[in-house]
Amino acid sequence: MKRLILMVAALALLAAACGDSGTDTTAAPTTAAPGTTAAPGTTTAPGGPCEEGETDGDLVLYNWTEYIDPELIDAFEAEYGVGVTEDFFTSNEEMRSKLQAGAAGYDLIVPSDYMVAILAEDGLLEELDTGAIPNLGNLDPTFTGLPFDPDGTYSVPYQWGTTGIGFNYELGEPGEDFPATWGLIFDPELAGDNSGLITLLDDSRETMGAALKYLGYSLNTTDEAEIQEAAELIREARANLATFDSDAFDDLLVAGETLVAHGWNGDFFAAFDGASTDDYDAYEDYGYFIPDEGGVAWVDNMAIVADAPHRCTAHAFINFILDAENGAALTNFNFYASPNAAAEAMIDPEILEDTSIYPTDETFENLEFIADLGETNALYEQAFDEARS
Repeated sequence: MKRLILMVAALALLAAACGDSGTDTTAAPTTAAPGTTAAPGTTTAPGGPCEEGETDGDLVLYNWTEYIDPELIDAFEAEYGVGVTEDFFTSNEEMRSKLQAGAAGYDLIVPSDYMVAILAEDGLLEELDTGAIPNLGNLDPTFTGLPFDPDGTYSVPYQWGTTGIGFNYELGEPGEDFPATWGLIFDPELAGDNSGLITLLDDSRETMGAALKYLGYSLNTTDEAEIQEAAELIREARANLATFDSDAFDDLLVAGETLVAHGWNGDFFAAFDGASTDDYDAYEDYGYFIPDEGGVAWVDNMAIVADAPHRCTAHAFINFILDAENGAALTNFNFYASPNAAAEAMIDPEILEDTSIYPTDETFENLEFIADLGETNALYEQAFDEARS
C-alpha cells in the first residue's frame, strides 16, 4: 500500500530516537494446547519460554481509555478461559510514574514509541519470547526494526496514528474559512474568537510538541531556549483554554462544550461515530485535520511489564491481537491505522481511504515521531508543568 510505503520513507527521514490494581494475581496457571517450536531467530524471555497459546492466570491490562473493542476482550476470555481486568492511563508519563512507584499486578501495557525506549532503560519491561507470538509474521515490514526498539526486544506495534485538531464545522472548512494552523490554539487573535471553547492535551511531549511545531521548531528539539519559548506560548494560551484534557477532549467536542480540541485522530473519529445515529451523521458537524505546520506521528505498542505475574497470558494476548481478523476488528473499532498487513483486507474501506487516518505523502513530510531525549525529557516535563499551572 502507498500509505505504508510512505511510512517507510518517513521512518528513514525522521530523527526519532524512539519517542494499583486490586486484582488477585495468585490464580493457578492454566495451559492451552501446546504451541509450535520457535523458528530460528526467535528469542526467549529470561523468565523462561512460554508456549504458543499458553496462559498462566488472568490478564491485567494497563491501556489508554477506549482503545480496544470490548468484544475483543470477551473473545480472548472465551478462547483462553481467563479473565481480563483493565486499568487506564491518560499519558505515557502517568503510566511510567505508576510503574516506577512500584505498582504491582500489571501484565501488559500499551506505551507509545518513545516511552518504550525509556521504560526499557528503566528496567521496567520484560524481553519478549517471540516463539510464543507466531502472528508477528502478520506485521507489515514497515513496523519492524523501529528506531525505539530496533530488534523488537520489548515491544510489538499495536496501532499508529497522528495528533492534530478536532473542530466543529461551525468554524467552517479548514484551509478555506479559517487557516489550518496550530494558531487556532496559540495565536491570540485566532484563539480569541473561540475563547473558553478550546482544549489542549494534558501531555507534556504532545502539547509542547504542538507549540514547537507552531513556532517552526522540531518537536524533538534539545535547545533549551526553544523549549522555554514553547512553554511560554502554552502559558499565554491558557487565557483562551477551557482545560487541559487527555481523556474527554473528544467527548467535550461532540457535546458542544468546545469548538477546538487538540487530540488523537482515532479518538475523534470514535467520538464522531458514537454520536451518529440512523438519523444523524456527526461527521457533518465535526472534523479533524493535521495543521499545516505538522504534528506528531506515533506508534503505540504492546509491552510486558518486568516481573509480570501472568507473562504467558500476556504473550497469548499479544498474539491474539496480531491475528488478522482481530487486528481488523481493532481498527474498525478505534479508527486508528493498523500495523497489521494481514488485517488490511478486513478493514473498512472508508477507513483505509481516509487521509485523516492514513495521511498523504505531503502531509507526512511534516510529521515527526516523539523521540526519547534522555535527560532533556525532564526539561520538557518541568517546562510544561510550570506553563499549565
